Amino acid sequence: MIRFENVSVTYDGAPEPTVRAIELHVPEGELMLLAGPSGVGKSTLLGAVSGLVPHFTGGTLAGRVTVAGRDTRTHKPRELADVVGTVGQDPLSHFVTDTVEDELAYGMESLGLAAPVMRRRVEETLDLLGLADLRDRSISTLSGGQQQRVAIGSVLTPHPQVLILDEPTSALDPAAAEEVLSVLQRLVHDLGTTILMAEHRLERVVQYADQVALLPGAGKPLLVGAPADVMAVSPVYPPVVGLGRLAGWDPLPLTVRNARRAAGPLKDRLNARTQAPAVTDQAPAVTEQASAVTNQAPPAIEERGPGQSPVAFTSRLGVRRDRMEALRHVDLTVAPGEIIALMGRNGAGKSTLLSTLVGLIKPTAGSAQVSGATPHRTAPRDLIRKVGLVPQEPRDLLCADTVAAECAAADKDASAAPGTCRALLDTLIPGIQDATHPRDLSEGQRLTLALAIVLTAAPPLLLLDEPTRGLDYAAKGRLVEILRGLSEQGHAIVMATHDVELAAELTHRVAILADGEIVADGPTPEIVTSSPSFAPQVAKILAPQRWLTVAQVEEALA
Repeated sequence: MIRFENVSVTYDGAPEPTVRAIELHVPEGELMLLAGPSGVGKSTLLGAVSGLVPHFTGGTLAGRVTVAGRDTRTHKPRELADVVGTVGQDPLSHFVTDTVEDELAYGMESLGLAAPVMRRRVEETLDLLGLADLRDRSISTLSGGQQQRVAIGSVLTPHPQVLILDEPTSALDPAAAEEVLSVLQRLVHDLGTTILMAEHRLERVVQYADQVALLPGAGKPLLVGAPADVMAVSPVYPPVVGLGRLAGWDPLPLTVRNARRAAGPLKDRLNARTQAPAVTDQAPAVTEQASAVTNQAPPAIEERGPGQSPVAFTSRLGVRRDRMEALRHVDLTVAPGEIIALMGRNGAGKSTLLSTLVGLIKPTAGSAQVSGATPHRTAPRDLIRKVGLVPQEPRDLLCADTVAAECAAADKDASAAPGTCRALLDTLIPGIQDATHPRDLSEGQRLTLALAIVLTAAPPLLLLDEPTRGLDYAAKGRLVEILRGLSEQGHAIVMATHDVELAAELTHRVAILADGEIVADGPTPEIVTSSPSFAPQVAKILAPQRWLTVAQVEEALA
């Protein structure tokens, strides 16, 4: 169905091809996962299937890409629209209508489908993706995860033969991600749809893949094989695979279920080294095992100075957006050096809470304070030194023509030493050139640039909205080290995230929101191990023991 024949892509001005000599065949009715570190050309390969590369992006494509027998060199994207449906990393760039229902129908209208067919498919898709309650909502009022589901639905309704998905679960909560992936699996099994998907959160998707195509580095050869075989040698892999490698399991498990079946001897070894308490429904207090790894677990807040004034707090905070009550009765206190994860399903109010703390939204009830200031009443020039926000859409912070200009402007705005922002960027993702235009960066690289810009001012309170969206495991590891360093210096960090592995590795507390209210708030081990939806893979595999990360297990065994 999809075939690459000796394909290389070189963008204008680039010294070397982004991808080189790619040979790949995706059979009809298969789901192939495209894996690899950030910036190695995964999005370029996906764009070559839809014809966006090179017809829209420019550059030179050598070799041949065919989709359902059509050569993308001679067929422009509009001539492939009846065969290929594409969802990119940025859902907003796909939308052409104002409401959810209209967006789901737009693709079918463009193909001239009959009205009764369109109506039936819209209703089916609304139910499949849990969008029925949002059908009349304006797309601009939806959360990032809700927008991502709408974008996926808009390409499902025309029933394309091929689906190209770039980070399709990056903004989805765990439950919504499972729903979307189950729908995709049904399309493959029941309708014979062919899917090529790039995704960094391999813990969510690798078990659904028929094959994995690994791009280990920029310009390096593609490795294609069965998921377990590729994961055994891949530089990027999910925690279940990392635990399997550590324990020497053969065959290597890809699912929590299979890993639990093999985990008996490992549990015995861990029990012999530590007295691991069982997790009960009574949510036990945090114990020594929850922070068994001194060089991996975050240091206790109390060690940084008890009795310090909070960096930020909200009291009975309420926010209404249009006719919807986005937040209600929210009480949250953030201590110096504390790292808090805001979790909950899409549309629960996480981004609204962050926007209120940074002064973008005025509360309709209650109050919010940051470093003694009321955010929405504080001048931006003063507020930037008290609180910084990295939004879900990093392009909102980027306005210059080059990476160097963005970094120079960030240094100037923050009154930081020249080169501060550039050094942070190199620490997060090395290799981004000064002359590169921000729009030419991958989504993960753009997000990292926005993060470096905000970190340049080193504000006492750092707010992050889905900070690992688009980041591979290596970049996420570097981000964790930087955030830990800021925390140890006394900077408080509040992040809205669906990345349960990040929360388990980094945060001191987790607050779960539902329908605008905080329904759970406590130490990370206590909250995540008591929740099936928000527990990391290691916690599920080794339950009832309370291990959260592979690093903790490795340290205990050593």
